[in-house]
Amino acid sequence: MEYVIAATISSVIASAADSEAVSEPPFIAARYLEVCLPEIHVSYEANQSVIKEIRRRGLNKNKYEDYLEIQKLWLMNEVRRWEACKGYPCTVMDFGAEEIVFYTLNYPRSMGLDWDVETPLREELERIQVCLPQRILFLDASEEWLRKNKEGDETRSREFFEYYVKHMMPLKRKWFSGRENVDFLKTDGMTIEEMGQAVKKWAEEQRKR
Repeated sequence: MEYVIAATISSVIASAADSEAVSEPPFIAARYLEVCLPEIHVSYEANQSVIKEIRRRGLNKNKYEDYLEIQKLWLMNEVRRWEACKGYPCTVMDFGAEEIVFYTLNYPRSMGLDWDVETPLREELERIQVCLPQRILFLDASEEWLRKNKEGDETRSREFFEYYVKHMMPLKRKWFSGRENVDFLKTDGMTIEEMGQAVKKWAEEQRKR
């Protein structure tokens, strides 16, 4: 069967390229698919090796030269992840290349920094184009719902939350809504089961395309 990366699950609040972000909804949805739709291969974000290397080298994302090195690591990590999925006819990713591209281009903007990242990262950004999914499911939620979940979860550090909601989230919604291959799923008030069922229905529709 022809190999294809069918889809990626993204979310309004998380970015795979930042170790401070929170990625529960896509992970939960991916786990639901893995159990309830086993014929679809699920690829989970693999970021620990990148985070470890960033810390080993003492790189600071708020310094221009360091940021470029950090994003090279993330971009090439996603290329390797995509390569590892080639043996499967259909894969759904728990975050994917689109998240890395978005963050690479938009984090400096969210900080009010006029950094040229596209020129020095041209080779890496070109290589990752082949890794972009055919379809993206964007798990959206209102700020009110996100805050409610934040207050109810004491198991994770959420220092990044306020910055992300105020600065990155508007950019992310705009960036993803401008793409033709993105479907939005509003998750306000959804239980884990309801979200899982909705994602499963969406994934089944992608397999028929």
